[in-house]
Amino acid sequence: MRKLLISWLLVFTALTSATAQTRELHILSVNDMHATLGHMPMLAAIADSLRGIDKQTLVFSAGDNRTGDPVNDLYPIPTYPMTALMNLIGFDATALGNHEFDSGQKGLAQVITTSNFPYLCANLKASPEYRIQTEPYHIFVIDGIKIGVLGVVELGTKGLPDAHPDLLQGLSFTPVEETIRQYEWLRDKVDIYILLSHVGFEDDVALTEKFPYFDLIIGGHTHTQLKGGELHNGVLVTQNENKLKLATYITLKVENGKLVGKSAKNINVKSFPKKNEVAESMVEFFASNPEFKRVLTTAEEFDNLEQLGCLMCDALTETTGADIALQNGGGVRFSEKKAGPFTVNDVLRLDPFGNECIEMELTGEEFKKMYISCFTNDSHDPPFVSGVKCELVADTLTREAKDLRLFTLDGKKLNLKKKYRVVCNSYVAAICDAPRKDQGHSIGKRCSDLLIQFLDGHAPIDYRNVRRVTIVHSPGKR
Repeated sequence: MRKLLISWLLVFTALTSATAQTRELHILSVNDMHATLGHMPMLAAIADSLRGIDKQTLVFSAGDNRTGDPVNDLYPIPTYPMTALMNLIGFDATALGNHEFDSGQKGLAQVITTSNFPYLCANLKASPEYRIQTEPYHIFVIDGIKIGVLGVVELGTKGLPDAHPDLLQGLSFTPVEETIRQYEWLRDKVDIYILLSHVGFEDDVALTEKFPYFDLIIGGHTHTQLKGGELHNGVLVTQNENKLKLATYITLKVENGKLVGKSAKNINVKSFPKKNEVAESMVEFFASNPEFKRVLTTAEEFDNLEQLGCLMCDALTETTGADIALQNGGGVRFSEKKAGPFTVNDVLRLDPFGNECIEMELTGEEFKKMYISCFTNDSHDPPFVSGVKCELVADTLTREAKDLRLFTLDGKKLNLKKKYRVVCNSYVAAICDAPRKDQGHSIGKRCSDLLIQFLDGHAPIDYRNVRRVTIVHSPGKR
């Protein structure tokens, strides 16, 4: 009897000890990589190293994996280089970012088909004809611990992700908060509940107040650099700036099926001392097209978005003979460039969308309303111009446009009754819903091709003192 009691106590002690053990779960997360192919070999080496410590480390992306490097975005199979590298690294899931739609419905379907990991987006409903095979959520099981991951994408002022509306035909979206409520039941089905979010940091923080049952939000879209992660209402929120400079290493401690601790720290991808050799060879292969390296001209240093936006506008007016050009701020894809050669690759990184040039005849008043509409519908990023100067009066609190003052380049007030030839990219023409008689027509050329035409053989360019848009802040009412 005594031996039986001792044996039972030993078994009980062993079982108690086993159930009381703490299991650490690890996640490597990135966001807004924007086809930064050159950093992928380092990210692959980081993933290799972490899986050497914990072979079940999960790797997630919060979306916008593409649009930023023409080697990737203009590949015969859209964004195949990034997809192939993500497959090599062994990503476990990605959210859909707004730029995942940049190759249209069929392009997105092709990307998903060639990916070895699920695309998570609960607030997307696609017409069956496009065969876009996303999942609203996915459950991962590690050592018996269930990890539920729900995906959502941001919606702009028109209830659509920030992509060209023509690329979203046949797709419908439900508001983020409404969608999350539809999946509240998933909280009770899993031990850990994660939101893989491409809605932006401020919105992620707001979501922690309304949905505090998430354990972790892995965020993207606003390129907000956090120091590891931040706790908001008990929810750990993470996000990094864009272009894969940093990744986040997240540790979740689980005891007896309960989450008892969570932390996050940054890993410097850009400066990581090791590279995965296979990934490095793949990047070299994809980048072997010599046309991308062709030098068009030389330029002095660019140190802000406006200088580059004005360059893009000048290219449109010079090559088309138009009076005025308008460029949305969100369409200028980098803000700094060192002095030196300006290559085809630089142009296609600056303007990677393949938008066509649209020409229209507008009165000064119609252009004024179009500018304000562009500002409102493009995340309140000030648009850039050629042929005119602007003073945008914006509410300090809400950032809403209150007025726009237009001037000629020599400082005179623009005649708002006069008609002008105005050019812009097809995205601007699509999102600007201000009334105008002329909806515009395509001239049959891409804006990036016109920029290449403008720069090719041009004398050295210098935009260091160019400034055409001034923001005047007007006190708002609380």
